[in-house]
Amino acid sequence: MKFVVDTHTHTITSGHAYSTVQEMAVEAQKNGIKMFAVTDHGPAMKGAPYLYHFGNLGVIPKVLHGVRILKGAEANIINYSGGLDIPDEYLKGLDFVIAGLHDICIEPSSKEKNTNALINALENPYVDTVAHPGNPRYPVDIEKVVRAAYKNNKFIELNNSSFIIRHGCEENCRNFALECKKQGVRVVCGSDAHISFDVGRFDRVYKLLEGLDMPRELIMNISVDDFNKYLEQKNK
Repeated sequence: MKFVVDTHTHTITSGHAYSTVQEMAVEAQKNGIKMFAVTDHGPAMKGAPYLYHFGNLGVIPKVLHGVRILKGAEANIINYSGGLDIPDEYLKGLDFVIAGLHDICIEPSSKEKNTNALINALENPYVDTVAHPGNPRYPVDIEKVVRAAYKNNKFIELNNSSFIIRHGCEENCRNFALECKKQGVRVVCGSDAHISFDVGRFDRVYKLLEGLDMPRELIMNISVDDFNKYLEQKNK
């Protein structure tokens, strides 16, 4: 099993990442990645770009250094109703949208409120997945979140960086993966790279999925064709 798609990366535009889109593409090509999504943070994150950045992503070529570039965003969830800091008028023009809970934008709350925030975000027609849902700072009802992903034909993200920077996420990530396997929900694996050298880094997520014997058809990162089919269906 080889991962060829990376659905969560950040460029220097995010304010706390350190590579340009071109630098990311060069390293992606070296790492065997054939497609990656540029998902810089929404404006509620300190140092992140203004909205017009997301409206202007079309200037980036579709292919750089032989790698397909998806124009996207990691929108910040800013309330427990699942509201985002990027309006739908911008989101609808993007290829891939992640919605995430970040403590600089919204305080961790009760399990019920955190769960509602993720569920409501997944119900947004322009959101494709939720970022690092296994973050132990935001306890959620895993079964309910996965059910919402199934209901809305969305993905659950397994975030490789969480195993490094979000201490204590291992059990939550494993339980999310198990629940996705149980409910037949597809997962997307994101490196959450903040520098070019980490594009396509999936060592920890790969080990997790191998250990769970996850069905290949539920892993969206191993086939560019399958991912393109999803994008085509979404655009319809």
